[in-house]
Amino acid sequence: MSKGNKTYWKGIEQLKNDPSFVKNAQNEFPEFLPIKGSSDNSRRDFLKMMGFGIAAVSTVACEAPVKYAIPYVDKPVDVDPSIANYYASTYSMGSDYCSVVVKTREGRPIKIDGNDFSKVSAGCTSSQVESSVLTLYDKQRLQSPMLNNKQSSWSEVDKYVKGKMNGSSKKTYVISNSLCSPSTTEVVNNFCKKYNGEHVQYDSVSYNGMLDANFEHYGIRKLPYYDFSKAKIIVSFGYDFLGSSFNHNLFNKQFTEKRTVSRGNRSMSRLYTFESNLSLTGANSDHRIPVKSAHYPIYISELWNILSKKIGKKVFAKYRPPLVSYDQSKKSFIKTDLLEKVAEDLIANHGNSLLISDSNDKDVQILVNMINELLGNYGNSIDVSRSYNIRNGDDKKMNEFLSDLSKGNVSSVVFMNCNPVYDSYLSSQIKENLSKTNLKISTSDRIDETSILCDVIAPDSHFLESWNDYEPIDNSFSFGQPTIKNIFDTRQVQDTLLKWSDSKDNYFNYLKNNWKSKQKYTDSEDPFQIFWDRLLHDGVAEFINKEKINNNSLPSTQRLSYNIVSSISNKIKNINENEGFEINIYQNLTVSDGTQSNNPWLQEMPDPISKVCWDNYLSVNPKDANKLNIKTDPGTMSTNLLLVSLEGIDYEIPAIIQPGQAEGSMGLAMGYGRTLSGPVGDNVGFNAFQLIDKNKSLQNLSIENISVSNTGKEYRIAQTQTHETIMARESIIQETSLKEYQKDVYAGKYQFKVSTSKGKKKPEDITLWSGHEYNNHHWVMSIDLNACTGCGSCVVACQVENNIPVVGKEEVLNRREMAWLRIDRYYSSDADVHDLQGLEIAAENPDVTFQPMMCQHCNNAPCETVCPVAATTHSTEGLNQMTYNRCIGTRYCANNCPYKVRRFNWFKYHDNEQFDKNISMNNDLGKMVLNPDVTVRSRGVMEKCSFCVQKIQEGKLLAKSEKRRLKDGDVKAACATACSTNAITFGDVNDKDSKIRKKLQVEKIDKATLKLKEERAYAVLDEIRVSPNVWYLRKVRNKKSV
Repeated sequence: MSKGNKTYWKGIEQLKNDPSFVKNAQNEFPEFLPIKGSSDNSRRDFLKMMGFGIAAVSTVACEAPVKYAIPYVDKPVDVDPSIANYYASTYSMGSDYCSVVVKTREGRPIKIDGNDFSKVSAGCTSSQVESSVLTLYDKQRLQSPMLNNKQSSWSEVDKYVKGKMNGSSKKTYVISNSLCSPSTTEVVNNFCKKYNGEHVQYDSVSYNGMLDANFEHYGIRKLPYYDFSKAKIIVSFGYDFLGSSFNHNLFNKQFTEKRTVSRGNRSMSRLYTFESNLSLTGANSDHRIPVKSAHYPIYISELWNILSKKIGKKVFAKYRPPLVSYDQSKKSFIKTDLLEKVAEDLIANHGNSLLISDSNDKDVQILVNMINELLGNYGNSIDVSRSYNIRNGDDKKMNEFLSDLSKGNVSSVVFMNCNPVYDSYLSSQIKENLSKTNLKISTSDRIDETSILCDVIAPDSHFLESWNDYEPIDNSFSFGQPTIKNIFDTRQVQDTLLKWSDSKDNYFNYLKNNWKSKQKYTDSEDPFQIFWDRLLHDGVAEFINKEKINNNSLPSTQRLSYNIVSSISNKIKNINENEGFEINIYQNLTVSDGTQSNNPWLQEMPDPISKVCWDNYLSVNPKDANKLNIKTDPGTMSTNLLLVSLEGIDYEIPAIIQPGQAEGSMGLAMGYGRTLSGPVGDNVGFNAFQLIDKNKSLQNLSIENISVSNTGKEYRIAQTQTHETIMARESIIQETSLKEYQKDVYAGKYQFKVSTSKGKKKPEDITLWSGHEYNNHHWVMSIDLNACTGCGSCVVACQVENNIPVVGKEEVLNRREMAWLRIDRYYSSDADVHDLQGLEIAAENPDVTFQPMMCQHCNNAPCETVCPVAATTHSTEGLNQMTYNRCIGTRYCANNCPYKVRRFNWFKYHDNEQFDKNISMNNDLGKMVLNPDVTVRSRGVMEKCSFCVQKIQEGKLLAKSEKRRLKDGDVKAACATACSTNAITFGDVNDKDSKIRKKLQVEKIDKATLKLKEERAYAVLDEIRVSPNVWYLRKVRNKKSV
């Protein structure tokens, strides 16, 4: 049993051990009370804050708020009070797609989960998908169509549009994000035929280079099907496939299939990541190499050269592939010895590897394709016979549209559920020239940066109110169906286009007729209605010719390779070491591209890496931070504003010192800086799209040679995970290497032992607790640190399921965030805790570990012993329960909790104008999203994770109604359901057939103490003997000696 000796720290503030951090690290609660005009807080101030007083008590006693209910006029047959209904549907916002199952209560959609029937989404969701249900109840949605900035009716809008569009000889454009709906695409094409139109698609993050490369390489302008579960070696050049890529939910699932290890399976894949910003993919890498994105072409070219020399002639039997020639002085920009090691791994795993890049340069992407072909990946980890349809953007066509617009050749333009004046890299030019067209139409569901410039706003219905079909992958379909009647006077965009095309059909009939004609291409011989009902019930359908699967016959690359090698050589000539900084714009996992920026659940979700919320920022390398003299104060969460000078314009953006950021580069998240998003998203952060070069024919998210200086101005930026310190505690994070694990499955295990008069003993052998007997159920959770990628889907799912309030930036700055489940991010290195120089070097590129942390439901819970009113008690099933009505808010329990997972309601967050950003609790429409099975907590009450006790009860009632015993799978915690990687397993450990029992390999249960055979299992802070019911499985890294 070897002992781990890595040193962990939460962030730069802890590593530097600033006095302000030391002062505030142990303070669970701020010392001041938020009372205006009060500096020295007295008992009267405390009572004032808590709302005590004769007047307050009298008011509460005599008045009750008026509640409004939305009754059914005709109650549907299949809707019963208190019983949830589920409908298969499809999430579609911006260019993103996900097959989902929608939970409704009394006709209200309140929760979205993944559809397990889907092979495209594989039952996975993301933070974007989980939170999208709140956008249905957003008061910023338009309640009727608008004509010339005034409310109007559909009849008036239809008459106006037809009158304007008929008879014009100029072109009509329909601009949209990527569409993957075959029926919608058909409707759009028919509309374009009638009005001399053209349909142009774009994506906020362009895949134009990859799409054009694939078209030139093998004749299909689509993204191929990547299967990370079939790759033993993965090499990524800046492509964050786990965090911000298309279908990253599925990629997470595939990736972790090769990462989970056990006694019987001691092998795992290896991930190399070359990147500038520390991304989610980089954080989960075995080897992460910080490099400037400008140097990617040199790295990829050199890797091609190494591989071509070693195996090129063997693979391409007819010819020796050409090498990329370039000035050898450029080799100083790259680490050639490391590339040799990477090449060794790739060659050793021929046909079982995958190389990907985020470059939007067609030539670079063709070179990536050629490397994958050289490595035999086509037909294995890459399948071009099953191509994606969810990224179709064409930068060239967007430039043609802009050219026609600027010349006055456009009679009308329809912006179909998109916002290019904000999220296109050509935004400013589109805005300048939009007045040159006669008719501007937007189908946005709200007034945004684009729709406000339009003559007509024909608001589309929400995807949860709509019918549609989708084809995310060739011959793999999913369906959208309404789960609620239209809340406002909106109309599906397809119905709108059909109306303007003089069609007498509505879109539902149009869709149904389309599938009547498609049924004959399937194996189904059922009557159409049965076929149709099954499609809607399952939500998905696949009609795949199995003979064509993985039939990846590619054309010869001989001619292509000579042209590309020459082109890449010319590109490398232009790569020089600049004095200025490189800024790389990226999508994060919270607000993403800004489509849902008015969603407070996403704004308050901490960034998985930096733990920042309610802001974006420039991530700066620690060395560059010293050069710029950036001053940070972790106590007040303050930093400096940096002055970014670009094309004669100065921008002020806050900075965060980010370990792992490539030296000479900075990162900046897009999706912020909206001006017409809504009260939640307006003026939050900086608009990164402003920095993108608008004079190029292609979107380039890397801006080079930028002048950056320090303004010296202070700016407060809200971060979570700044409270406690765990440095040098070995029982919180445990990890080992695959090499050590293969030798000894107990490698990396840390076992604390107490010295006694009879020698050293385990904590449970000398405990004062008498233990518990759980005769019925015993609820336990396990979390595999090897499978957790830190994506945060579980955090949002928990918030949605349990009615957790949003508190806003100011309260987060006061360290009063309310999340029941947090994902702690730890940096680590092999340097000793006292080796300050070694730790400083490690901070340049540390290892990263993610650890979901919620109430551990301790069997010997320290919170229970200190509560003076028994508000927190222990159940007969191992749950640590909260009785809200009994709690008087002493906060003794939070003070005594070693995991710091209890949250105190400092204010009444519902029905309170002070917390207007908490829209799910502060307006009648927003409240429709609340889960009726979970109490909305009041001020002065403590709350925390309940293991979704309402779901446990729901499972019991279901089993009782079916006159059977509760079985494994009847109860699913929200976090476990949302987890794409199956890192979280929850169940009854007393059930011998349960997944949790099998995963932990429970050998014996002695008074709630589990004796486990699973060698990687450990309990956090086991030495204090609180006996938690959450078990973690040790992290294993697959590092190669480089």
